Amino acid sequence: MLKLNSEFQRVYKRGKSAHSTSIALFYLPTEGEKKVGYTASKKVGNAVIRNHCKRRLRALMQEFSDQLCEGCYVWVAKAPLHTHDFADVRRDFRYVLKRVNAIVMSDL
Repeated sequence: MLKLNSEFQRVYKRGKSAHSTSIALFYLPTEGEKKVGYTASKKVGNAVIRNHCKRRLRALMQEFSDQLCEGCYVWVAKAPLHTHDFADVRRDFRYVLKRVNAIVMSDL
């Protein structure tokens, strides 16, 4: 789990990024570890909405975790994440993973 601001900044600056309508992903490949961080700015909504968005991202991360490459992942929630259907969010999730080559293609 990414917790320190310096860890997030390292992924933002050195990693690859991909964006969809509801999610942004910053991915930095590293050896021997999978670290994940979630963020939602105040633009997304109040605290209840931001936490709901992060819960959705955690659920998807758990669903796809066995298919992911090692590295550091920073998931950024966008405002539509709260209102989109979960199937649409899952599609966006898979899309950004493919864009940064962070998912093992044989498992799809």
